Amino acid sequence: QGITAWRRHQPVFGKPDFVFPKLKVAVFVDGCFWHGCPLHATKPRNHAAFWRRKLAANKARDRQVSRVLRKSGWRVLRVWEHELARKRAARLAAKLRAALEG
Repeated sequence: QGITAWRRHQPVFGKPDFVFPKLKVAVFVDGCFWHGCPLHATKPRNHAAFWRRKLAANKARDRQVSRVLRKSGWRVLRVWEHELARKRAARLAAKLRAALEG
């Protein structure tokens, strides 16, 4: 009996990329640019004020979604886009395993 992940279109607040409903684990894959990765985020020069507000709002929304899900009894795992690289597969697998095992 394996662990089944449901894909994105499940009715879970914040639209996680992967949902493990029996374990109440929600996994988000956050893009480095859109979610402000400390290693890879860039700051566009054109329309700088717009992008500053937009990216700050994205981060605030991420915090809010995680907070609401945790208050509802979910475990939330956020994975950076760069963590999906093949060279980081073992580290990511360990992170996922730890989240799923609780």
